[in-house]
This record gives sequence, structure tokens and C-alpha cells, in this order.
Amino acid sequence: MSSQNLATLDATLAENLPDHSKLLFGAKTLNKITFEQIAQELGRSEVAVAAIFLGQAQASAEDVDKLSKVLGVPKERLEASSISAIPNRGQAGPMPPKEPLVYRLYEIVQNYGYAFKAVMNEKFGDGIMSAIAFSSKVEKEVDGDGTTWVNITLRGKWLPYSRF
Repeated sequence: MSSQNLATLDATLAENLPDHSKLLFGAKTLNKITFEQIAQELGRSEVAVAAIFLGQAQASAEDVDKLSKVLGVPKERLEASSISAIPNRGQAGPMPPKEPLVYRLYEIVQNYGYAFKAVMNEKFGDGIMSAIAFSSKVEKEVDGDGTTWVNITLRGKWLPYSRF
């Protein structure tokens, strides 16, 4: 993977992110390592790793140890940061989003969210998809015509509403 395709810290988000974000992204950039490569070392998905970098997920002690090794950041420095704290999720960027790619994802939910809900309710009943018992992955697909497609999988546990 070339460095032109290496995700770095978005300067417009930096002030809203926790202290460990700059440290992690700086080491990632210095080492020219992708989220996919880091994820392989941590045994986690690349979306989960990116969420740790952005302060949207909590790193375990094992994650901290492995991140220290793969990024060459002293473990003590990571432990002294907020990397293992319970995250204040949803604070990374403005709402509605201004970044075009993030806005498109937001727009997908605006346009199709209620359609997703209707189909899920037909298939599963009255409930919601968990964003806690959850996983996600992003895959690249190139079709027979050479057109590149993005496949985003969202996998959440179905949580039926309980009677009370």
C-alpha cells in the first residue's frame, strides 16, 4: 500500500479527539502502517482499530501492549493516555457531518434508515440492532467492468424489545 493511501489524522477533528489520537496517528504515519496491518497484529478488525485511534472504542491492556510493539510507542506512554478509558463516543466530528464521505454515510441512513428499520422489523419483530454487540468490516470489490465498489458490513445482535 502506498503512503498516499495511508489514513492520517484529520486536522479538523484533532481538537475534539482524546490525547492518544495524535500519538497513535503520528506513530502510524511514521511507520507507514495501515489499519489493516495493525488489526492483524491486534487480532481485531480494522474498523475497531480505527475506532481506538479516534477515541470511539476502549483499548484493552492486551491492545495497549500490542500497539506499543507494532507502533514503537513506549507502553508507559500509552498507559498514561486516555486509550483505556471509557470513551465519550460520538464526539469526533460535527453533526450533521461536514466531511463528504462521512456525510454520505449519514445520508444513507437519512434516506434508507426507515427502510432498513421496516425490513428488519418484518424479519425480526419489534426490536433494535445493537451497536454494542456489534462488528463491522469494509471490503473493496472490483467488478468485471473494472468498477470499484465499497462493501460495508454492519453486524449487530438483534435486541427484541421486552414486555414490562
